Amino acid sequence: MTVVQQLWGRVADRLRTAGRGGAAPAIAALDIGTEYAKALVISVERDSAGRLSGNVLGTGRQRQGLAHMQSGTVSDIDAVVENSRAAMDAARTMAGRRPTAAVIGIAGELVKGATSTLVTRRDAPRRALDEDELQRIVSRAQESALREAEERIRWESGMDRLDVRLVHAAIVEMSIDGYAVSNPIGFTGAQVELHLFNAFAPMVHLGALQSVATALDLELLGVIAEPYAVATCLDPGELGDAGALFIDIGGGTTDVALVRGGGIVGTKMLALGGRAFTKGIGERLGLSFADAEAAKLAEDRPAGVRDGLLEDARIWRSGIELMIEDLAGGELLPGRILLCGGGADLPEVRDVLDEDGWWSALPFARRPSVRPMAPDEVLGLRDATGRLGSRQDVTPMALAHQALMLDAGASTVDRTMREVVREMAL
Repeated sequence: MTVVQQLWGRVADRLRTAGRGGAAPAIAALDIGTEYAKALVISVERDSAGRLSGNVLGTGRQRQGLAHMQSGTVSDIDAVVENSRAAMDAARTMAGRRPTAAVIGIAGELVKGATSTLVTRRDAPRRALDEDELQRIVSRAQESALREAEERIRWESGMDRLDVRLVHAAIVEMSIDGYAVSNPIGFTGAQVELHLFNAFAPMVHLGALQSVATALDLELLGVIAEPYAVATCLDPGELGDAGALFIDIGGGTTDVALVRGGGIVGTKMLALGGRAFTKGIGERLGLSFADAEAAKLAEDRPAGVRDGLLEDARIWRSGIELMIEDLAGGELLPGRILLCGGGADLPEVRDVLDEDGWWSALPFARRPSVRPMAPDEVLGLRDATGRLGSRQDVTPMALAHQALMLDAGASTVDRTMREVVREMAL
């Protein structure tokens, strides 16, 4: 039995113990954002057909201090632990349950996510492919992707000795001899093709999140790239083959993910979010951060505030254009843009995305439709609290959706992916 299987067996035992007495087991999702630490406690249930679903039983949030997070990454571990504890305690109290395991989202400008393709020929095509062989194939693909991520992150950070680790991985698509399969175990064939989504981050960021989980006495089910979580939380039938662009506007960063042809192509992160808009108002009008934030959120904004926000929103859009162009790779883009995060509530953000001209320089076939996402769109989850209705609730709900997918009874393919992630994170 692998270390990962032992871990998941231990988590399953703890969840079953917590669920005795008629109550469904509970797990947690923690979104450690630049502005807020947000926690959800969800019950995990399985219907007669074996399908998983979850009810959000408790929710909590705690505002972060200005120096606690920088561009989506932890800069003061002790403070973030206390903020996360306050959010989690509020969610636990509301739920009346104490979760023993959690998923935590990771974001930030130096978190890199991309889908890579590996085509390999098997030495013994008549032998059934087993778990060990699949793990070797996946490891080979991800070692190559890790080298590319290391070079890019080190170049962008200006640090030659930055320790980069694989934090999250998922098989987007796979085929054997051109035949699409959802689980390759047991198949024979000469050629295996894998499309793998990998997310990499500096070890210092990953270690900070692991410290938070340990301090909260939570079994860490997984560290999930937040743009991946958002981009995969909707019903695949709704997206279809055309896909969509997902833009998550947080306090310190903006995450962009491209879904096309039923799979995630890649993610990009920009170190501009809601705080940048607030700071712009403060600098123009000579206001404190708190007063500038109030002016930004006021319904009746003075003309100077709105004009400044529009100017900053166009600068923000320029960064988004570069990320979209990089993700497109010269291929046609989907005709839908879906928004979430607290920044998606700013009218000026929607205004600049509705302007003419900017999209015509990108490979869109027509003007893309732009709409905000709602938490109740997240697949497989129901909000039993009635308190999750804003755009900034979409990301923690998407992380909760990933927690459902990380069930202890996962498939052989999922266990293989976790084992590879564990080995590359050591």
